Amino acid sequence: MTGQRQGTVLVLRALNLGDLLVAVPALRGLRGRYPEHRLVLAASPTLEPLARLTGAVDEVLPHRGLHPPAIRSPDVAVDLHGVLPESILALRGTDPGRLVAFACAQAGHRDGPAPRDIEHETVRWCRLVAWDGATARPDDLLLAMPDGTSPRPGATVVHPGAQYGSKCWPSDRFAAVARTLAADGHDIVITGSAAERPLAGAVAAGAGLPDTAVLAGCTDLHQLLVLVAGARLVVSGDTGVAHLATAYERPSVVLFGPASPRIWGPPSKAMHVALWHGTGERETLTDVPDPALLAISVDEVLDAIAEVTRSSRAMRSPAG
Repeated sequence: MTGQRQGTVLVLRALNLGDLLVAVPALRGLRGRYPEHRLVLAASPTLEPLARLTGAVDEVLPHRGLHPPAIRSPDVAVDLHGVLPESILALRGTDPGRLVAFACAQAGHRDGPAPRDIEHETVRWCRLVAWDGATARPDDLLLAMPDGTSPRPGATVVHPGAQYGSKCWPSDRFAAVARTLAADGHDIVITGSAAERPLAGAVAAGAGLPDTAVLAGCTDLHQLLVLVAGARLVVSGDTGVAHLATAYERPSVVLFGPASPRIWGPPSKAMHVALWHGTGERETLTDVPDPALLAISVDEVLDAIAEVTRSSRAMRSPAG
């Protein structure tokens, strides 16, 4: 962002990649609501490349946890972190001119909209900033294209890892999917963090893929953005890479376990297929795969890939 801005809007969203991506429409709503203000996002510094691509954020203030961000007396402080008394108290600690947050009796904050038990995350934050006078569209999720070219243009991205074990589909099933796709001519890459490299290696080995297919631990966030933006297909669990597929309109199949796609799922059923066999809406995060995730079979994933491939091909074809 360029130009001089007067005043500061502080936004707290000190979470992970997917959490920031679902908040993009709300951030853009705040940008439009406060065009003359400097919009400062308190978030992990690793997310700065993504924040720049939203077109809404002027500055990323490095911040982790639920303590007051290192800024004093912003004109407006906006709690996009969660419906939590701790996040409200953290923002109050910055002595803001005004606080925008959901009503929370535990924090003594009543000047805000009431939270809802079941609400998609994107809709939730758009509703909050709309209460403050912003115009925010829940479908405004696309990111600007990152600079650079993909290291594997047109590759199919398989992302087997997740922050919690309950969101990790078994590696042998990911390997079976990758093996079938490779046989069908897909250029497969296995992504993940450095800590997930052994998992990615196990998937590649099970699929009969060469070591060059394993990109886990070899990409920073910007390189991951470029890779997904140029991908043919994305297959992953309910994690940040799935939201990147949405942000860059890449066909995807997302495997849900402890969390409901009604809260975290992709918006387009034509471009993205969400598989889920759960019954509740509240997620329970553990170290072992969730039963709802284990109920998803390899054949079901392959059928979903065929479905999303047909749909995306039809969307790209000219009418007539």
